[in-house]
Parts: sequence; structure tokens; C-alpha cells
Amino acid sequence: MSVIQLWGDSLSMGVVFDETRGRYIITPNRFAVALEAELGIQVNNHSRMGAVVTEGYQRFVKSPIKPGGIVVVAYGGNDCDMPWKAVCEDPDALRQARTPLPLFIQTLFDFVKAIRDQGMPPLLVTRPPLDANRYFDWVTRNLSKEVVLRYLGDVAHIYRWQERYAIAVRNVAQAAKCALFDARDAFLEDMGYLNHLCVDGIHINEDGHALITRAIVAQRENLSESLTMLA
Repeated sequence: MSVIQLWGDSLSMGVVFDETRGRYIITPNRFAVALEAELGIQVNNHSRMGAVVTEGYQRFVKSPIKPGGIVVVAYGGNDCDMPWKAVCEDPDALRQARTPLPLFIQTLFDFVKAIRDQGMPPLLVTRPPLDANRYFDWVTRNLSKEVVLRYLGDVAHIYRWQERYAIAVRNVAQAAKCALFDARDAFLEDMGYLNHLCVDGIHINEDGHALITRAIVAQRENLSESLTMLA
């Protein structure tokens, strides 16, 4: 596992919210950099802020990537996001997530096949859990909280909705006989996981990046064996 081709969104990029500056930044302490130091591997990071799995898949199949190493696919955070402004404008209308769940699932299967067609083993990653309360406050900061809550029913619905996408990643990994790094479970195992999230309730902070690094290092042997068996 000397080279990792990492495909994902802002989490994989290392984007965190800097409360002092009041804006998003890319932290030098992101897990992709830490893994290079901890494991002596090369991480080629193809992640993009705001990316969804369909966009990542299209870029992957068009990219001239040299075979070698493994391809890590880490999406779901933006895919499950809702059009909050539209929700606020008409809370009685049914809204679709940026990537509807059936399309998310099918694209993951397509991604896995495309990776294998290029002679590389895929590894899927679940998204860390969010803090529904913080995230609700964040997305409704310029909207009517009461109206958005009317659509949701309860704030915890945001957590359950995001969880469906994590479950989908696990199910695809099992069905496609693909290796899985369950980042979500690594966070849920930590009783203080909420402390590893930024003020927006969805991006992980530097402590969160350190948690992911520790979890990958701890699971390195099992992940390597899985990739060898399933490639």
C-alpha cells in the first residue's frame, strides 16, 4: 500500500473552519499528510471541495492515472445535502438530496468497477457522523429555522438522513466485495466525537483528522489483507 489515490470532497482535502479567521481553510494537519509521515506512503489527493460522487466518478474515468497502489473513494457529505433555501421557500414540497440515494449507490458500484478495470483495488470510506444541532443552526443561519424544522419534523432527522448514505457505502462494499474503512464507526466509538467536529457540525476539525489517522494506522494490517484478498 505504497501509493494512495484519494478521491473525495472537502473532508479529504483537509478543509476545516477556522473560527479565528471566520472562514474555511485547508489545515496542514490533515490526515492525508499525516498518513504520509506515519506510514511512509504517497497520497495523491484528487479531492475537491463541494464534490459529489458523480462528479468524482466522471473525473476518475477521464483522468490519466498510472496504475499502482490503491484508490480510496470517500464521498457522501455533499451528496446527502439538501437544497435548504428551496426547503425554506416551500416546506411542503418533497426535495431531493444533491445526489439521490439510488444514484449514489449505483455510482459507487460504477466507481468500484472502473477502479478494478484499471487494475487497482478500491477502498470505500464512510463519512464521519455530523452533529445535527450544530449543522441545523449552520444551514439555517440565514433562513427561517421554524420553516425548515417544519419540513424536517425534528432536527435529528438530519443525522438519520446522513446515516442512510453511510449505510449505503457499507452495503456497496459488502455487495461488491470491496475493502471498507469505516470512518463513521471510528468516530462513534469515541464518546467525545462531537469535540472532533467544526462549528458547522459537519466538517471534522484537526482533532478529527488525528482520529482518522490513528484509526487507519491501527487498521493498516487488516486493510492491507482485505485489499490483497479482494483486489
